[in-house]
Amino acid sequence: MAQLRVPVTRRERQREATYDEIVAVAAALLDEGADLSLRAVAARMGMTAPALYRYVANYQQLVDLVAFELDREATAEWAEAAERFAEDDPAARLVVACVRFRQWAVSKPRRFALVFANPIAEEDTERRELLTVSTSGHYFTDLLWEVWDRYRFPFPTLDELDPVIREACLDPLIPAKAERIAHEDRGLMWIYMRSWSALYGVVTLESTGHCDPRVIESGQLFRATLLDWIGPLGLEAERQRLTGILDEELARR
Repeated sequence: MAQLRVPVTRRERQREATYDEIVAVAAALLDEGADLSLRAVAARMGMTAPALYRYVANYQQLVDLVAFELDREATAEWAEAAERFAEDDPAARLVVACVRFRQWAVSKPRRFALVFANPIAEEDTERRELLTVSTSGHYFTDLLWEVWDRYRFPFPTLDELDPVIREACLDPLIPAKAERIAHEDRGLMWIYMRSWSALYGVVTLESTGHCDPRVIESGQLFRATLLDWIGPLGLEAERQRLTGILDEELARR
């Protein structure tokens, strides 16, 4: 993946620059509403399709490369916005990041779909591993970890979890630093999964337009979803302050 490419020679720097151009061209095609294909990317870059194969061997590799890089780029923007709050205020940073994630998904639906609606077959273990290095996933689970470390919200014990969920928490296939969570505390992973499902679910409905457009425009379904999680994340004492931050961020266009 892109984060592993370390250019050390002129040739490798040129190759890196070509990867960057591939991503930029693909993003432009998405934003224009054009079809994303190897042929379209090659044509826009002034290359032949066979020449492009030296960089991405097939369409799926193209999608994976572009998705990873767009996710990384967008996450950097959300993180920068969230950094207007201090490092020791992860709850405020989480609210800001969630709103910026939603704004990105609604304003750039094709980018969102490429990154987050890119099907992975059950037997495709190599591509499934890509999920565990998702930049945005790690960013959000790191924030949840910081919220837990500060507020110590409750989570289920392993014995309270369904056996399948228990196994998924002990051997997770999600982007999270599981190694820093003690074995007996891995029920925290279930909070990671559930809270992400809530956020992803409402944002997907809005980004795809599978929701009343008046509700999307108002932001009230998204707002209610985030406020529903204030209690479970141990933030009840912060409700008024976090609601104010949420409303301020939603008012930004």
